[in-house]
Amino acid sequence: MIEIKRLTKRFAQHTAVDDLSFTVQQGEVLGFLGPNGAGKSTTMKMLTGFLTPTSGTASILGFDVQTQTLQAQRQIGYLPEGAPCYGDMTVRGFLEFIAGVRGFRGAERRERVARVVAQLELEHVREQSIETLSKGFKRRVGLAQAILHDPKVLILDEPTDGLDPNQKHQVRELIRSLAQDKIIIISTHILEEVTALCTRAVVIANGRLLADGTPFELESRSRYHQAVTLVGDGLDQAALAALPGVAGIEANPVENSLTVLAQPGQVIFPQVNALVSERGWQIRELEVERGRLDEVFRSLTRGEAA
Repeated sequence: MIEIKRLTKRFAQHTAVDDLSFTVQQGEVLGFLGPNGAGKSTTMKMLTGFLTPTSGTASILGFDVQTQTLQAQRQIGYLPEGAPCYGDMTVRGFLEFIAGVRGFRGAERRERVARVVAQLELEHVREQSIETLSKGFKRRVGLAQAILHDPKVLILDEPTDGLDPNQKHQVRELIRSLAQDKIIIISTHILEEVTALCTRAVVIANGRLLADGTPFELESRSRYHQAVTLVGDGLDQAALAALPGVAGIEANPVENSLTVLAQPGQVIFPQVNALVSERGWQIRELEVERGRLDEVFRSLTRGEAA
């Protein structure tokens, strides 16, 4: 597993990461969430051995990152922020260079390069210099080098940054397939990434841990958890508000909808549905919400900022 214990990083008077602790097990895809400047990238750099912590420890599959750096780094595939590559190299030349650095020679090197080129659909740009590629293709080249040696741990900093919707879908499917036998950490501020990919999420702000749980557990902290949204004409707001277990009503005149909020721990859909049937309202849409991760994220991180 990956184990981080009381990890702290200070730059002069600024504390970028503050006493951070968590573990990640095989098969988990951990979403590492936080606003810009929260300390996500600094944590990733310490975890991969590129920055030395001010205090605390980090280990990768039992190898201490500070005292057994090379052994730990051999276990890792790392996609840094910005996906830095050698711009004057071709895609094929760069990946062959990385394969050589990783110790692969001859036919095995060619096979590994061919495999990641196919996985990331880089065939028609493999002879182009990297500096001529779009941001999305550069990101895919960066991901290709991260998985080339089939590492047991993948640490990905904004893996779908710059990708179009089709490319995002492809990369997410690849990450899902890789997650079966790897530990994956995805550092992101894109909440869509968490619900699409992650089995667990950690939220930090100002370098401090604020929340740790599955996406569902975090969504259940939202005031919209178990809320019922109705779209239709002639809805009686007062009647809905009087139902047992209802905490309040939010109206959206533009969409002609009402969102009925549930009291914490209450399930109100049966009562709402019964009232709809009783009154004979013509409902065009009716939705029960799991909760809104963006609202939980704002509540957590704004509270920390305050």
